[in-house]
Amino acid sequence: QVQVVGSGGGLVQAGGSLRLSCAASGRTLTTWTMGWFRQAPGKEREFVAAIIWNSSTYYADSVKGRFTISRDNAKNTVYLQMNSLKPEDTAVYYCARGRLPTANPNEYDYWGQGTQVTVSS
Repeated sequence: QVQVVGSGGGLVQAGGSLRLSCAASGRTLTTWTMGWFRQAPGKEREFVAAIIWNSSTYYADSVKGRFTISRDNAKNTVYLQMNSLKPEDTAVYYCARGRLPTANPNEYDYWGQGTQVTVSS
């Protein structure tokens, strides 16, 4: 059984930084794509970033240059470093495991419980 647990959210002022972590147990993440999505109140879940087995990365246009996704295979953990945060980045952030670095959340099978990120202006 695979478990994916996200953490690291919090409250930060605009321009600040946060680092989210996503730890997996049960199966190694090495050969899988890991993605981060976010969902703001009243909005659909949207793709943020993904990283594949060879550490190639993919980003939504809205976060390019500000967010960095990385992975530590030895720790079975994926990170999302978020810099220059904006109030519009406020959302619940979810990590998930998938096969391909797609922006379609339906292509990801195991999801973390979500961690709240709030950016104040």
